[in-house]
Amino acid sequence: MRGRRHMAVAVRHPEGHIVTCSEPLPPRLYGGRLSKIPFARGIGMLWEALTLGTRALSFSAQVKTAHENAEDEPTALPDSSSVRQTKLISLSAGICLFFVAPMLLAGILHGQAESAVLTNLIEGLVRLAFLVGYLWLIGSAPDIARVFAYHGAEHKVVHAEEQGVLLEPASVQECSTAHPRCGTTLLLVVVVLSVVVFALLGHPPLWLRTLSRILLVPVLIGISYEWLRFSATHFQQALVRVFIWPGLLLQSLTTREPDDEQVAVAIAAIRAVMAADEDAQPQYAAAPMNSA
Repeated sequence: MRGRRHMAVAVRHPEGHIVTCSEPLPPRLYGGRLSKIPFARGIGMLWEALTLGTRALSFSAQVKTAHENAEDEPTALPDSSSVRQTKLISLSAGICLFFVAPMLLAGILHGQAESAVLTNLIEGLVRLAFLVGYLWLIGSAPDIARVFAYHGAEHKVVHAEEQGVLLEPASVQECSTAHPRCGTTLLLVVVVLSVVVFALLGHPPLWLRTLSRILLVPVLIGISYEWLRFSATHFQQALVRVFIWPGLLLQSLTTREPDDEQVAVAIAAIRAVMAADEDAQPQYAAAPMNSA
């Protein structure tokens, strides 16, 4: 769970109790100049979200390993540098799968379509199919389905805090598993926006198309992040809710209805991050943003 100035991780220990860990967020990213630069801040936020997610999963694995080896529970998340290789591999694989591969498949059909606009539209549809298919496929695995249930618990708890609902499992369960600030919505916006941006480039040679798909990913992320911020802030407006509805629908693939024990873990995380924010800066003890 990411707050205003801190983050916190809560893990269900194999023996049943909840282990929590919190630490400050990078001040340059969350309170410095970069956080005030539109479009550029989205790239930094995505990189940091990937870092936090990887470190949180590693911390969860450490808790289980420590239990199996009769060691003391870990008290801190793994160092950021230790997950750098994992992040680079993940980003490279994501770009190849969701940007380069759809471009190559659409390029095969370009000779028959003889239209750059139609080819780019086909590429966008293939990219969307890859995204939906990938989320559905990994969600069918029991371990990932459990992770998605914790994702749903996270959304429910953030909704509860924002709406002033009592932070107890029975009350939190009444909240929605969909949230306008979810990263799943960001992915969909990136895919849709890519159709427009790449259509403007026409159908250049293969090497230039490949280079454009790689180099323009940060641009797409920066624009999509600004839309996500705007839509979350103006979520109560009917027109905004219409545009964001597909993203909320896609979240049905990355969230599951959690049980009470999973909700309790999410409650522990949000309480830990709010306590850390309040101890450091009382004025920042407001509702935290989810990090999904």
